[in-house]
Amino acid sequence: MKLPPEIQFHEDIRLLIYRPHGLIDEAAINKVTSVIEELEAETQAPFNRFSDTLEAHEIELNFRYVIHISLHRRLAYAGRAPVKSAILVTEPTLVHYARLLVLLTEGSSIKVRVFQDRKEAAQWLGVAVDRLEMGSNPRGT
Repeated sequence: MKLPPEIQFHEDIRLLIYRPHGLIDEAAINKVTSVIEELEAETQAPFNRFSDTLEAHEIELNFRYVIHISLHRRLAYAGRAPVKSAILVTEPTLVHYARLLVLLTEGSSIKVRVFQDRKEAAQWLGVAVDRLEMGSNPRGT
C-alpha cells in the first residue's frame, strides 16, 4: 500500500505515525481514517497509532464531525485486540478535540491519550523516542 507523505507505518514496531501539516479538516481526518482501516484489513494484526500534530496550525473541524468519526472508529474496531493511540498536541483547539476523542473511545479497544511531551508518548506506546521523531525510517509498508 502506498501511503500519503504525512503517514508512516513502522511494521517492525507495529506503529502508524500521522503528521499533519497546516490544515486539519474533515478531508484530512477521512484520509488518515481510510489508511488506518485499509491497514487493519490488510495486516489483520493490531498496531498502535501516534499523531504528531505540532505542525498543524489551522483546524476546520466541528464537534459533530469529531463525535461522528470517533463513534465510527469505536464501532469499526469493536471486538479487536486493544491498541493505543497517542496524540502529541499543544494547540489549544486541537487539545479540546483530542480530549473529546479520549472520552468517546473510553471503554473501547482503542485507548487514546493526549500528550504534550514526545518522550512521555513514546514511553506510553512502548517505543524508543527516536522512532517518533521526524525522519525516522519506516520499515515495511
